[in-house]
Amino acid sequence: MANIYSSLTEIKSGLQRAEITVEGLVKGYLLEIEKNAHLNAFNEVFADEALIAAKNVDNKIKNGTAGKLAGMVIGIKDNICYKGHQVSASSKILTGFTSIFSSTVVERLLAEDAVIIGRCNCDEFAMGATNESSYFGPVKNHADETKVAGGSSGGSAVAVQAGMCHAALGTDTGGSVRQPASFCGVVGLKPTYGTISRHGIIAYASSFDQVGPITKSVEDAALLLEVLAGPDEYDSTLSQTPPPASYTNLQKPGKKKIAYLQEAISSPGVDTEVKDNLVQYIDKLRADGHTVTPIAFELLDYLVPTYYILAMAEASSNLARYDGVHYGYRSPLATDLQSTYKRSRSEGFGKEVKRRIMLGTFVLSAGYYDAYYAKAQKVRRLIQEKTNEILEEYDFILVPSAPEPAFEIGKEEKDPVVMYLSDIFTVQASLTGVPAISIPTGNNSNGLPLGLQLLTKHFGEQQLLDFAKYFLDL
Repeated sequence: MANIYSSLTEIKSGLQRAEITVEGLVKGYLLEIEKNAHLNAFNEVFADEALIAAKNVDNKIKNGTAGKLAGMVIGIKDNICYKGHQVSASSKILTGFTSIFSSTVVERLLAEDAVIIGRCNCDEFAMGATNESSYFGPVKNHADETKVAGGSSGGSAVAVQAGMCHAALGTDTGGSVRQPASFCGVVGLKPTYGTISRHGIIAYASSFDQVGPITKSVEDAALLLEVLAGPDEYDSTLSQTPPPASYTNLQKPGKKKIAYLQEAISSPGVDTEVKDNLVQYIDKLRADGHTVTPIAFELLDYLVPTYYILAMAEASSNLARYDGVHYGYRSPLATDLQSTYKRSRSEGFGKEVKRRIMLGTFVLSAGYYDAYYAKAQKVRRLIQEKTNEILEEYDFILVPSAPEPAFEIGKEEKDPVVMYLSDIFTVQASLTGVPAISIPTGNNSNGLPLGLQLLTKHFGEQQLLDFAKYFLDL
């Protein structure tokens, strides 16, 4: 019955009244994992270890020494390092690799007595929007097992959706927390770039990557942000301004000015029920006294190309380290150093990763650097300036989390461009570094979850979380 709790507050109430134990919660989640193994949400389950950790947390609760996350059973995406545990980024090239240190986010979870129950499936090296590129197979959506979970943090989203853990960590590069959260009907938060340490996160695109929580409630997202945010000596890209002492004192917001992209309603590429869902919430907000205004974002058509040029370029550099020599998979057919590099990478990487490495290498090459990479950097700056300009005038930008609900497994695998275009509403926050949250907003006529996304100005997480809590209850 572990999955009946919608927030950690409810769990803690049960723990304090001795109605439940953390050990009992873990046992309940393990049963759900076993029952839902066909969804393929986990690459590895730490069953014995989680039960031992749960007993220790129960003892701390009795002694009054338990941390903020006591009672939270959490999954971590399989690109987050955890000392003494395998980490593969769902890739053949890293199968069998054991991390020799823990990421900062794992250390902070454990320091506050969270119980880590396993590592969640994801798109290979976090590259994908469907969780179909994993070496371990696709993740299935619990709402309809013929549909994708979204990606790249699909395993994390489904684990929370199906009650296999209370919360999960994902990483968001171009929407990889928010889009699967939308497809699975849960909350997904991407904080401001530089809020949470990337130390111990397997890199995809370093100027975009950001850890984010996937939860059932806004309150739990706020609590996890509170625990995970803050300076770290191992990550020089973090903001040097200390975060607020707490994000969890959520307040009812006053009347706000909200902009929404009119293209989200006028574009033929957006699903009709997604449009209707957006219009419904616009009407609710207006009825509650908020000012909601349509705006045209003239750089909309440049969002996806700019993101993919830059992200693939960074990926081609970051993934150069996987050579079959230092660690990871080494081809048994290699005969010399050159063939070790060539065969290990050809056999170890999946087709989507190889596609992105090749495109990234191309845009960084001497003849095309200025035409593609340098130009994309300039357009990114324009997108940042325009977004900041909008957020100076408005408190939030409201857009769908995805242009359509979860679709059939295999549908977009044949056409990578279609898959890339599904990031149209999430990459704006990624290119600009602003915080964004995907909030579940009900289901479509086929019972598939829908989600809307709120963006706000840099380091505006408190007002974002306040408004998201209110928005969820509309």
